[in-house]
Amino acid sequence: MKTLNDLKGVKGKLILLRLDLNVPVDDAGNVTDTTRIDRAKETVLALKKKGANVAILSHFGRPKGQKDMAYSLSFLPSVLEKQWGVPVGFIDDCLIDPKGSDTQITLMENVRFYEGEEACTPDFVSKIAGGHADIFVNDAFSVSHRAHASTEGLAHALPSYAGFAMEKELDALNDALGEPERPVAAIVGGAKISTKLDVLYNLVEKVDILILGGGMANTFLYALGAEMGQSLCEKDMKDQVLSIFEKAEETGCSIMLPMDGKAAEEFKAGAVYDEVPMTAVPENRMILDAGSQSVEAIKSLLSQCKTLVWNGPMGAFEIEPFDGATNDIARYAAQLTKAGSLKTIAGGGDTVAALAKAGVVNDMTYVSTAGGAFLEWLEGKDLPAITALEMMDEEE
Repeated sequence: MKTLNDLKGVKGKLILLRLDLNVPVDDAGNVTDTTRIDRAKETVLALKKKGANVAILSHFGRPKGQKDMAYSLSFLPSVLEKQWGVPVGFIDDCLIDPKGSDTQITLMENVRFYEGEEACTPDFVSKIAGGHADIFVNDAFSVSHRAHASTEGLAHALPSYAGFAMEKELDALNDALGEPERPVAAIVGGAKISTKLDVLYNLVEKVDILILGGGMANTFLYALGAEMGQSLCEKDMKDQVLSIFEKAEETGCSIMLPMDGKAAEEFKAGAVYDEVPMTAVPENRMILDAGSQSVEAIKSLLSQCKTLVWNGPMGAFEIEPFDGATNDIARYAAQLTKAGSLKTIAGGGDTVAALAKAGVVNDMTYVSTAGGAFLEWLEGKDLPAITALEMMDEEE
């Protein structure tokens, strides 16, 4: 795969740059998290320094192929200028030739205003390249699982390169599961195993230790015969759980489940709880977090590992005091990472929010802002936009 380090002689040329500027905004339209914007800065400034004219392509929300101005990107140029420190123009149609722009860097209107974007029709790919674009740069890993015109299609239509943020993400993911330092542990939490079955099946083939938390740990324990009281539990997933155990035994992957948990009668902030063995959950109570014995056991395991992949919280981290296990383990992983003894790669919406709450996002080796793309990578799937970049490199 070619990267920006391979890109030469582009002064005066038009580069289509795919970013993911689908940023969170509040009711007043203010951007509440600029992480994706900030991570794109290195690529944008590098292309500017090379003398290229840059037309930025992105989606925002789900306008369903219609020009719905509630999803317009017109509010973003001022934010981009502030974060990047350079002038950013705006053109209200992604199919207009941006060479007439007054600025070297131009944000084009939402690509999802056209049905051809998500359908990835050859006609739309041709229109968006327009006969005026010279090069395509993809710096949006978070939408690389989408076979859309501005992610996969353009990579087949133009000489294509990965941006710096894309390159860093792929390097981090390769360090995590491609060619990791062992032993490798994975923490997988969250409410349901039904949404992460493919992730679990793939991970037991790749990691040495699989640590489970959240509601999905309850489901595993139930499948092994434990009564879980009022805890969130998918009782109909017993066969799938047992098949994951069988596969783990075949591959030599150890599965660790919490041995104790915080049991409360109600799901609310400040609820009174007791720490109980997971084999003795009272009938009228629910497990809302891993207990202190489990936390210490997980810390002990992590101290022996070289690589950690993390997706999903250990409990109901949104409310205190059931954020305790997630916070404690996150801070310990951060401590090991800062000491240089552990590489920690984390991703997924809830995971990023949990690490932010624990105050350790910047202490991890890499934290992915990708949601669906990160999960599909954990599932071991090929990501269409990445595959297209690799194919372009092979063809050349």
